[in-house]
Order: sequence, then structure tokens, then C-alpha cells
Amino acid sequence: MASWLDTESPVRFDDLAIPESIRKTLISTSTSSEPPHMLITGPAGVGKTTCWKLFARQILGPGWKSTAHVLQARNLVRKRGAMASFEEFLRPNGTNSDTLAGRMSLDAFDRGISSSDQEESAPAGSELKITDGKLPISRLIVIEDADHLGHLRQAYLRRMMETTGAASRFILVARASSRIIDALRSRSQLIRIPSTDRDQIVSTLSSIAENNNCKPEEGVLEDIAYISGGNLKKAIFTLELLNIRGLDSHRASVHKMVQASTLQAGRHLLELALRGKVVEWKWEKKGGRNRKVLSGAMAEVDNLMNNHGLDATDLVSQIHSVIVGRRLSIHPSLRMKMLNDLSECDVGLQRSTYPRIHFERFLHRTATAGKHHGLSVR
Repeated sequence: MASWLDTESPVRFDDLAIPESIRKTLISTSTSSEPPHMLITGPAGVGKTTCWKLFARQILGPGWKSTAHVLQARNLVRKRGAMASFEEFLRPNGTNSDTLAGRMSLDAFDRGISSSDQEESAPAGSELKITDGKLPISRLIVIEDADHLGHLRQAYLRRMMETTGAASRFILVARASSRIIDALRSRSQLIRIPSTDRDQIVSTLSSIAENNNCKPEEGVLEDIAYISGGNLKKAIFTLELLNIRGLDSHRASVHKMVQASTLQAGRHLLELALRGKVVEWKWEKKGGRNRKVLSGAMAEVDNLMNNHGLDATDLVSQIHSVIVGRRLSIHPSLRMKMLNDLSECDVGLQRSTYPRIHFERFLHRTATAGKHHGLSVR
């Protein structure tokens, strides 16, 4: 069964839960005869991916998926041969003369022939008209989580932009524009999406609940909006999870579920670190074969970030809540040491595109402090 994040995804710009000024900018740029390269930024879960998909649908027409090429830059992190993979994406045939951005597709000329149903209608309300003698945009290259590219690959991308064909455009999607080099920012139109305000989240959740015969108890939607902290994606996911578990009629379930899944996990990862178990490996049987899988505190970090949808800022907040909330029975001096180390970790995260490195450093420091206080089992 499809997730509500998919079934309730907006199909028109007017349906986006973003400020009106940003909606107007997306409409005007996507219907322009000369759309610019785009840089879409904003915190987690505010609709960046939905925005670029509607932008692509408007520019490329009903067959947009065939000529919108997407690279998830986060997958390049810690990958052997990452630069080669990046170059292969941009130059599929491995030659300087044949680039993805330089290719042209005839699909753009078919938009007037294709018939579309209501769900596939143009996001701006009408399809683009092809002007005689004007070459339409026929290909989009999308880089998701572009702030994970690093300076070397961003510089390579800048050179590629300079040789882009008239029928291609780049869309960069990132958390913060500060992690994108000036040369790329200056060549792109910036769309900065803020955190979704609480009233908008409640309104969106109310509409989704009505569409899916979900009848939450009074106050549940407001509680979800409060807990989500401006992350609309997290709010929708939480409501759907409550509905699946039959807990949407109990207001207390919202807090119990979130606290149980994040605070307990946060406490567990710190307890593992204090005992010296930062990076552990164990054998598990999967698909009839024994596989070596990560365990220990770093496995809990991956679980919270990948399975619970916490970003680096969320995780720092959760760890801080565990330390200061007296959920750990530790000496005051150790508590202060952990807070100081967490503060350094937070500062490092603001300057880095690789959050996992800083969390691992913090946890190793915690392990060393735990050993000093006689808590380590090593």
C-alpha cells in the first residue's frame, strides 16, 4: 500500500504548503521561455523534492520522468570511486564531447500531442506553448542533497554548467545554500523554503486525514504539528503511523510514540558509548546467508537518522535532552564533559557536510570519558 507521502503529494503549485511568494516564483520561473538553473534550499521535510518535481513536470511536460535525471549526492559519501561515479552520471559515454547536459530530447516537442488525465495536469494550470524558432527545455539534471557533493565535485559541476546546452537545465537541492560554492550559487536562481509553520501543518494534516477516513482525537493534529518542529514530512509520516497502529484516537499516543522511539534510542546510544561500544560488528542471518552488520552506538545513530528521519540537528537535540534530562545516572563532572563535547560536535556539524564523522568523534570522546569514570567494559 502506497504511503500518504506519495498518495497525498501535491500535483499543482497551488497545493504546496509553502509561502505564497515562493509559489509565485516557482510558477513564473517554470513558465518562463528561458528558465534558469535552480538552487532549492530549506530544512528537512519542507517539500524541496516535491517542488522540483512539479517544476520538472511543468517545464518538460507529461513525459518529464524520462528526461529528468536524478543523482542522490548523499550516496557518493564514503563510496569508493565517488568521483568516477559522478563523472559517469554527467558524461554517460565517458567522452568530453558527449555530456548529459548537452544532449537534446525530442520528448519536449511531443507535449502538445500527449493527452493527460486530471492527475497529470500541468502544475501551473496549463501546458507550456512551444514558440516557433525557440528551442524548448528538454532535459533536467537534478542533484539531490547537493551540499554533500564536496568542493571538488561542485567545481566539476560548475565547469559542466558553463558548457550546458540551451535545451538543458540543472536543479540543485540542498539543506543550506552556504554549503554550495559561490560559483554555483551565482549561476542559479535561489528558492529558499522555510520551515512549515504550525498552522499550515495542522491544515495539511486535516485535509489528509479527511481524504483517508482518519478521525484523530481533538488536539492530536496540533500535537503532531508541535512535535514535528516545522518538518511537514515528519508530521504526515507520524499521522499515518498513528493511524496504522490505531492510536490516532488517543492524544497521549503521539507523545508516547515519539518519546519511546527517539529518547529511548538516544539514551541507549549514549549508554553503549559510555561502555566503550561505539563501533561494533555482529553476524546476522539475512536471506539464508550470514552477513556482518554494524552494531553499537554508531548503529543507533544510523537508525535514528535513516529510520526515524532525524537530521543532524534533531539528533543533537535528542542527545542533549537525554544528557540534561537526568535519564543517565552519571557523575556531574562526566555530564559536563559530555555537554562540552556535544557542543563541539554541534559546532562542527554547522561547518561540515558529513555529520556522521562528528557524531562518531563525539561518541569516541564519550567512550574515553566513560572509561575514565570506570564505566567502560573494555
